[in-house]
Amino acid sequence: MSNIIQDIERAQLRTVPRFKAGDTVRVHFQVIEGQRRRVQVFEGIVLKRQGAGARETFTVRKQSFGVGVERTFPLHSPKIERIEVAAIGDVNRAKLYYLRGRVGKRARIRERRYGSGAELPESMASTLASTEAEPAATEEPEVEAAPAAEAVESEPAVAAEEPAVDTEPAVDTEPAVEADEAAADEAEPAPAE
Repeated sequence: MSNIIQDIERAQLRTVPRFKAGDTVRVHFQVIEGQRRRVQVFEGIVLKRQGAGARETFTVRKQSFGVGVERTFPLHSPKIERIEVAAIGDVNRAKLYYLRGRVGKRARIRERRYGSGAELPESMASTLASTEAEPAATEEPEVEAAPAAEAVESEPAVAAEEPAVDTEPAVDTEPAVEADEAAADEAEPAPAE
């Protein structure tokens, strides 16, 4: 009989991102108000995770207008659209009840820093990859648009660039001066020790 129950519970499990107590998460939760259904985002620090399987829950705490608000969510609830991990906290406890007594800057949790040797978690690596790809795509059209705008107004700019060409021979004479100094140093005998 227990196998049947386990099979039913296994079918109800959803894939969720890896997070633990101390991480900052955004929970997109469906709220039903009368006939309307909307998504409400609850962002805060995970205080605890407890239970296992389909009954697993997690508690998120946030400060709202100076008042601490805690909310407990069932992890595999169909009302949770998605869970985003905003930051990974650097804590060494499974339950962060001590945050209930703290307010303001004291209630902050240090964010985990990754050195050069450590591997990034999958959630952070995918976030970094997506943010790196987006700016590259947006910058290319701007670069193409900029030369077209300069071509219309390029005539005054060409006159400004001509003196810059005159300064190039001065750059070439500096290495010659350094070469003359090097030749003079070779001619002088090195002091004997």
